[in-house]
Amino acid sequence: MITSTDNPKVKLARSLLDRRGREKQGLCLVEGVRLIEDAMRAGVHPALVFLAGPARLLPGLGSLLAMIETAKVPNWELAPELFETLSDTVTSQGVIAVLPIPEIQPRSDPTLVLVLDRVRDPGNLGTILRSAAAAGVELVMLTHGCADPWSPKALRAGMGAHFRLSLATRADWPEIARRAARMQVWAAEPRGDVIYDQVDWRCPSVLIVGGETEGPSPDALALAASRLAIPMCNQVDSLNAAMAATVLLFEAARQRRCTRATE
Repeated sequence: MITSTDNPKVKLARSLLDRRGREKQGLCLVEGVRLIEDAMRAGVHPALVFLAGPARLLPGLGSLLAMIETAKVPNWELAPELFETLSDTVTSQGVIAVLPIPEIQPRSDPTLVLVLDRVRDPGNLGTILRSAAAAGVELVMLTHGCADPWSPKALRAGMGAHFRLSLATRADWPEIARRAARMQVWAAEPRGDVIYDQVDWRCPSVLIVGGETEGPSPDALALAASRLAIPMCNQVDSLNAAMAATVLLFEAARQRRCTRATE
């Protein structure tokens, strides 16, 4: 059992609580059985695992511990007070992994790209990534000003989607414009002039979703051909970024699925 705060493994893990540490090391902390199992099933194996005490006394870890043993992942017991300094949950399952941040390369000609423009809330960001993975988005680009997708809160909200998506973080607008060349570009905006289900999402498309408070930036609106709206009832004037992105992406997924069904 590790009991010292000076232990190099503990120091490494604590550095990953900060975005700069994660970016410098190319590593992140993932807590909980399901998230760690999802990462491993996606082929992302932990560099090491910390347990909050003897594994035999921790309930619900059987399948994960078997995966860790099969993959020969080093694992260490931590003293309770040390484990708490790494945990980001109210009721921990007693397991935290140090994972490499995967670099999943997008296909050379993606046909559905999502751009997140200054989405600052990590919970909303993680939820959007989960919806993007489920809807078949092939590349997600995050502009400067977005929350860190590899923060603990964003990872929990993403429910494993991070390990199945191609993510480009801190993307600048010239880079986004190059990627969007020869694709139709749409910006989600509550007072948009095009209803979202009137768009032909079967064409190569870029969807830009702005932040919760500010909406799409001037750069986003300059790049977009038009602004998309979601009609609403009962004097509701907007949805949060995660809900709006989910509605739009699943309309794109529906149209594309129907096209495949008729081929």
